[in-house]
Amino acid sequence: MDSPKVTVYTVSHNYGKYLSEAVESVLRQSTNNWELLLIDNNSTDNTWEIMELYAGDPRIRTFRLEGGSGSNGISSLANFALKEARGQYVIRLDADDVFDEHILLVLANHLDNHSDDALVFPDYYLIDTFGNIFAQERRQSLYRRNYLFDLPPNGACTMIRASVMEEIGGYREDLNAQDGFDIWSRIREKYKCGNVNIPLFYYRRHGDNMTENSNRILSARRQIKRDISELNLRKYAPVTAVIPCRKHYDIYPDLWSRYVNGKTLLDVAVGKCIASEVIDKIVVTCDNPEVQDTLATYGDDRLCFVERSTESTIRSHPLAHTMENVVRNISTGWKGISVLCYLQAPFTTTETIEEAISTLIMNNADSSVAVTEVQEQLYRRSPHGMMPLNNFGHFVSDFDTVYSEVRTCMATRNRNLKTGSLTGAKIVNFIVPREEAFFIHTKRDFDIARLIVQSEEKARI
Repeated sequence: MDSPKVTVYTVSHNYGKYLSEAVESVLRQSTNNWELLLIDNNSTDNTWEIMELYAGDPRIRTFRLEGGSGSNGISSLANFALKEARGQYVIRLDADDVFDEHILLVLANHLDNHSDDALVFPDYYLIDTFGNIFAQERRQSLYRRNYLFDLPPNGACTMIRASVMEEIGGYREDLNAQDGFDIWSRIREKYKCGNVNIPLFYYRRHGDNMTENSNRILSARRQIKRDISELNLRKYAPVTAVIPCRKHYDIYPDLWSRYVNGKTLLDVAVGKCIASEVIDKIVVTCDNPEVQDTLATYGDDRLCFVERSTESTIRSHPLAHTMENVVRNISTGWKGISVLCYLQAPFTTTETIEEAISTLIMNNADSSVAVTEVQEQLYRRSPHGMMPLNNFGHFVSDFDTVYSEVRTCMATRNRNLKTGSLTGAKIVNFIVPREEAFFIHTKRDFDIARLIVQSEEKARI
């Protein structure tokens, strides 16, 4: 057959119960200029039997990969499909998802008519295990209503030019998650990306989704950000970690000196910063000079103390003034980035601190703040009663999500501090796991933190 315009590839590892519906959605397409690659990834269910039912169609090719159970990662399988693809454009349909009958026609026409776009993705419906629609996800139009473009496309059901994939060397095989984020991060400086505001596929949510594997996704996302930001790190240097503490106005005097399972809260915060190779200087600022005795126990040249005035430790005093004082004392000349690390957030990790830095760099922003998504409906009073702040219904846009800032850490350009601002104008966010968002506000919180650490230590033993 002649080379098709679009190559669709579908990988199944024990998704036989959904596979027929996925394949049939390709067969129903309103354009016939496609090929379908069906790849059985070491399945032990009826996946291969289902694929054999379609092997007689000249537009469909089947592949059976053997080895350990599901041993081939999503990225290596995507690269396998790219090598086999004959189409000008490539799109992945996951074995548990379903195409709208017009998706290939609409997305291919978009790329035909937008030569600057490397890829294009649509809106979609969310369906449950049984195929029932329970929500619609909508993305705002790129470069028209969404100017920041800090939300990458999905890995699946995004149509990409095969020539672009060949140019960048395909998918990274060391991540096996966040493949959409990976591709977007490597092409966004050179190519535009497009989207169409029509729901053109059905994304099935069930307990076995990759989306449910939050730790794997988080790790991959952070690795991608680190790799991209390292290329531009020198432009943003130096990177300074600032740990503010004080003698009064916390739940205990000198809260920094309180112990959590053998370590003071200050020791925990300093240890996380020392573990990072990205940070050039670590500053502890406090109005109690006794802090210096703790710092003297470390042999890290990056660590230093900047005295903090008692007036600046008042709870209502802007923290930007404390940060400004630190920057003036370490003589960076308003260059570089400062990352604020709260000792009251004992479960923040080194990886999260580095994500604050890489998120700012990757987006060329003024600051990056740690957030969690608000999962509840929020309201405000109006002359006509309570009005919702966030859309929590059936139809959801990417701009409907409401975030809550969590005081784990944040990164800011030092030039913001010169004008008295902690964040500057262009603020981006990064989502932290809820367990890291724990902040010690009360004595009860402190007791809970101690119990959590103790239980974690027992679990390791």
